[in-house]
Amino acid sequence: MKEQNLKLQIRILLEQNIAFGPGKADLLEAIERTGSISQAAKSMNMSYRRAWQLVDTMNQCFETALVETQTGGTHGGGAAVTALGQKVLQHYRQMEINARQTLENDYQIMSSFLKS
Repeated sequence: MKEQNLKLQIRILLEQNIAFGPGKADLLEAIERTGSISQAAKSMNMSYRRAWQLVDTMNQCFETALVETQTGGTHGGGAAVTALGQKVLQHYRQMEINARQTLENDYQIMSSFLKS
């Protein structure tokens, strides 16, 4: 059987917006790691503007913000993932694991149909 790298992506939609998906999950993890939207964007080779757009969309789609920001000052600004943001991220990552496990057999079947 051919070895294929099939990819499953879960996107949570709210009306016309992607409220949460793989890119936003990665961005939240980067913000947690760096404490900064700017540094998170750089670590992902993403523009600061794009990162801000993603954060803004997430914050607008959920009942409370997933990311809180502080404006610069003597010690500079920063960003933090909120408690809800951490819960959403954790649950989303678990959804990815569950989906992969559930669809593993289907992945193998679909892989057999693809060109090598």
